Amino acid sequence: MDAPLTGTAAGVPFTALPPADGGAAPLIVTWHMLDAPRSDAAFAAALPMHGLPAWRVHLGMPMCGARMVDGSMDAGLELLRRDVLMSALYPFVRQAAEEFPAALASLRAQLPVGDGPIGVLGGSLGGAVTLRILADTDVPVLAGAVVNAAIRVRSVVALFPGDYPYDAESGRAADELDFVARAGALAGRAPLLVVSGEQDHAALRDDARDLVNAVGQGAELQSIPHLAHPLAEEPGIAPAPQLPQARAVDAALTAWFRHRLVDAA
Repeated sequence: MDAPLTGTAAGVPFTALPPADGGAAPLIVTWHMLDAPRSDAAFAAALPMHGLPAWRVHLGMPMCGARMVDGSMDAGLELLRRDVLMSALYPFVRQAAEEFPAALASLRAQLPVGDGPIGVLGGSLGGAVTLRILADTDVPVLAGAVVNAAIRVRSVVALFPGDYPYDAESGRAADELDFVARAGALAGRAPLLVVSGEQDHAALRDDARDLVNAVGQGAELQSIPHLAHPLAEEPGIAPAPQLPQARAVDAALTAWFRHRLVDAA
């Protein structure tokens, strides 16, 4: 089993899993969920993708893991209560995407990953970060994948109590994070696997199907039986034993990235 390495990349905490020989290899970067597993270390334990000939580097999302305030999720939860979209979901995705180029450069300086195309992976809100990297940057990507992803942020907002009071600013933010509407920016960018739990929220499952249909060639949908939205048990901050449903996701991702790594070799 690959021993995890921890550190920071341009201020972003990470948990890295090396390839079997610990040497030079391509890079796969991930962003975790706000649901469990909600830290880079916990996401690495849930989806380690052991055996891949690649470095898997799991980045921490804002206000999570090592960036929690006073060691708890209370501050992040307060932002969700204050304004789920404009205080939490949108700025978290924006910050994670904006800090990525510097973090990537730092990872390249710290790890033997070279400067070739990378893989990108995100779960839930981390999926929105992954899709934003694909849609809004020119970082070379060999393959992408998302799991139970926040594909349309309006669908995520609707999961919270009450009717959200959209205005011009929040409407623009929601449009930025509607990747079905922005599928043209994803088409042809890189092969994309969209993993959807069969027991995930119905709206998120619909969005997964709509994204694959909208992107078209190069996008694939894979449903995982018995998988709800989380990939780990609560509290989901520390590494935990891999659940059977997460093992099925892990196997799908490992096969997906292995195939693309072989094609790129």
